[in-house]
Formats: sequence, C-alpha cells, structure tokens
Amino acid sequence: MAPVPLPVTGAWMPGDAPGPRRFFGLGRPLALDGGGVLDEVALAYETWGRLADDASNALLVCHAWTGDSHAAGNDSHPGWWEGMIGPGLHLDTDRWYVVCVNVLGGCQGSTGPASPHPADGRPYGSRFPVVTIRDMVRAQARLADHLGVRRWAAVLGGSMGGMQVLEWAATFPDRVGAVVPIATCAQSTAQQIAWGAIGRRAIRLDPRWRGGDYYDAAPGEGPTEGLAIARMVAQVTFRSDNVFTDRFGRDVADGASLRDRLDLWQRFEVERYLDYHGDKLARRFDTNSYLTIGKAMDLHDVGRGRGGLEAAMRRIAVPSLVLGIWSDMLYPEYQQRQIHHLLGRAAGRSRYVPIDSPHGHDAFLIEVEQVGSAIEQFLSGL
Repeated sequence: MAPVPLPVTGAWMPGDAPGPRRFFGLGRPLALDGGGVLDEVALAYETWGRLADDASNALLVCHAWTGDSHAAGNDSHPGWWEGMIGPGLHLDTDRWYVVCVNVLGGCQGSTGPASPHPADGRPYGSRFPVVTIRDMVRAQARLADHLGVRRWAAVLGGSMGGMQVLEWAATFPDRVGAVVPIATCAQSTAQQIAWGAIGRRAIRLDPRWRGGDYYDAAPGEGPTEGLAIARMVAQVTFRSDNVFTDRFGRDVADGASLRDRLDLWQRFEVERYLDYHGDKLARRFDTNSYLTIGKAMDLHDVGRGRGGLEAAMRRIAVPSLVLGIWSDMLYPEYQQRQIHHLLGRAAGRSRYVPIDSPHGHDAFLIEVEQVGSAIEQFLSGL
C-alpha cells in the first residue's frame, strides 16, 4: 500500500471541526512591533475550571513553539501538558481557572499565515507580517479583557511559553500577580538564533515552499521536506546527548547491520527517530507558522526598547518561580539563574528550582511530577 501523502499544511482551517477550541475576535486592528497592522485577528483558546466571581483565580498557561491551546484533554486526545491540569492535579481546576491560547501567528485556530486574508479570503502566506512575542502578549491581553480577567493570579510557561511569561509581566506589570518562567531566556542568544537560522534555511531551500504561497498545492506537494528537516534540527536540541546515546546508541535501522554492508544512505536508529518527528510535525503544523513563530523567538529580548535587560526586569515586581534543567542544551541552566537573579533583585521574592532530569530541554514536558510539584507549592502561597 502506498503511503498517504503528507498534507500541504497541518493547520486548522475554517470549516474544520473546532474540537474543544473556543474563538475570540479582537474586534479592532492590532498594531504590531514591526510597524504593520493586522485586521480581523482571532485567537483560539481553551479553558479548564471555573472563573471565580471576583476573577481572582485565573492562570494563563503559555505554550511553546509547536504547541497550541490544547494543554490538557483526555486519553483519546491528550494535551501537551497532560497530567498537569485538571481536578486534583498540580494546576487544580477545582481551585484555578486555567486558560491557554494559541499564539498569534500560530496554526491551530489563531490568526496566522494559513488564515484567510480579509482582503480576498485566500491564505495570508507570504503576506503575513513578522510578529514578536510582545505582539502575541498584546493580543492575549485583549482576550483577557473579554474573559473578564483584569489580573492573572499567575502566568506560567516553558520555552517560548516562558518568553511570553516575562513579556506579560514586563508589558502589563499591573495585570500579573506572579510568574513562572521555565527553561527559557530573557533574550535569545547568538547560538539559539543560529539553530533557528539553520531551520529557516532548510525551509527556504525547499522548492515546494514557493516563497510561502503553497496552500493551493496538491497533497504531497507542500514544503514538508524543508519543515521536516527544520524540525529534525530542533529535535536534536530538545534532548541531551546521554538520552540519545542510551536510547539509540549506534544501532542501525531497518534490521540491517554494519557487518553486512556499508551504504551511504543506510540509516542509524537515531535517524529514523528524527525522520519520524519530522513527518509527524508536517501532519499537524504549518510551515509558514513554523517560520513566523521561530522568528519571534529569535527576536525575543525583554530589554528591547526598555533601556536594556536589567531595567526591563525591574518592571517585574511580583513573586516568581524560575525552573531550569541541568541537561538543557537549548536554554542552558545559566539563563534560568540569570532570570532568577534579575527577578530577585527587582522583587526580592524569586525562587529557583532546578529540575533533575537527563532529558534535556523537553524535561519541562516530561518531568510532570517534578515540575508540577514545584509549581503547586509556589501557587499554594499566593
């Protein structure tokens, strides 16, 4: 049987089943950091629990690069932080009202490159502007107004989610009661930008990307090869060397053996693992969104336009819990300690908790008990 062709885009499109998503239209144009304006912006979001009458129990959970609003679900449709959110869990929805929003520029219901342009109804494609983490947060603030949340009890998230956490508190210091940035940075480093640049180059060199205007291509004719390579590069940074070695070693894939023959394209098991994750992302994500969100992460700098990093972090005068992972090669632990140091100088109420895990950057998604227990303890004191 021939394999099913990869879709041109894995984006949620108007007319698809909404699932648990809810939608909010901002109602007025959104001015962007880059100087442009987006009209008719919509955000997809999900909620768990019940908002208190005084709206004092609202938590905002911010997702990472290829995440979306579905942070928690059920056995048939688990979320990306499954086991963390729900009745009696670490983010106990018997107490907390939890909100997660698909970011601006995303592809799972929020306005992004795959969304219809209001001028002609065709996907934005190459017409979609550059957006920043700060733009994402400004859009989320409009949703908070709509939900009746004047002030989040806490904003929390890992990786790109942690970038949003810091931007929320720096942009709207009176609207955030506490922050929990996890495995993230206050400003992207040259090496982090370099990883992103390699992925962007892979996509740009895919002839099926067509400059970003590929949505009318037939199944199997989209820029999935470039996206898959970009994801493979990123996947290497998400785990540690020890985990890769322990899991795959030097084993050869497809039942072959290096003793039998040597072939240039003979795959190791780790290559098969990367191939799997590249194809998996192509089935659920949009290539242009991958580019857009990745660029926003590279542009991330809390100190931009605020007199530098230290001045910007002084705006965040609320309790904070910072979580770092010793084996994280993408956002090394020193960056978490820097955030903790800067937040402690500003508010004097910052706590740092190291996550003991060999799993690298993805440990914030894997080590639910360690991460969740630290967060639960922190939130109990609010």
